[in-house]
Amino acid sequence: MYTDTIADFLTRIRNAAAANHRVVEIPASNLKKEITKILFDQGYILSYKFENKTAQGSIKIALKYDKDTKESIIKDIQRISKPGLRKYASSKDVPRILNGLGISIVSTSKGVMTGKQAQSENVGGEVLCYVY
Repeated sequence: MYTDTIADFLTRIRNAAAANHRVVEIPASNLKKEITKILFDQGYILSYKFENKTAQGSIKIALKYDKDTKESIIKDIQRISKPGLRKYASSKDVPRILNGLGISIVSTSKGVMTGKQAQSENVGGEVLCYVY
């Protein structure tokens, strides 16, 4: 049993990318599904599939690699808000990652979204992770 399932989710993606795996399978939750959709929409992963074979279900993520250098598109993926120390940001204080080259994923009252979307909708929330 993990106390921080989001950190486990991000670590599995980070480890699979470092080992040059094509597909990684992760136990599903609604929050993980929303983060996966954001990663796909922003172009960090190739595709994803939600499977409901077990009671919990799973997420299969196909990782994306650069064709020339064979390096992962995801250079780093970091957990920011942790169970022991939550990090919140108002709509004006949502951090910019690598001067706009990366994304921050924020859990708001209007759902899980990127930092730019949170700023445009003028909502703040819990900063879950950074991806670049």
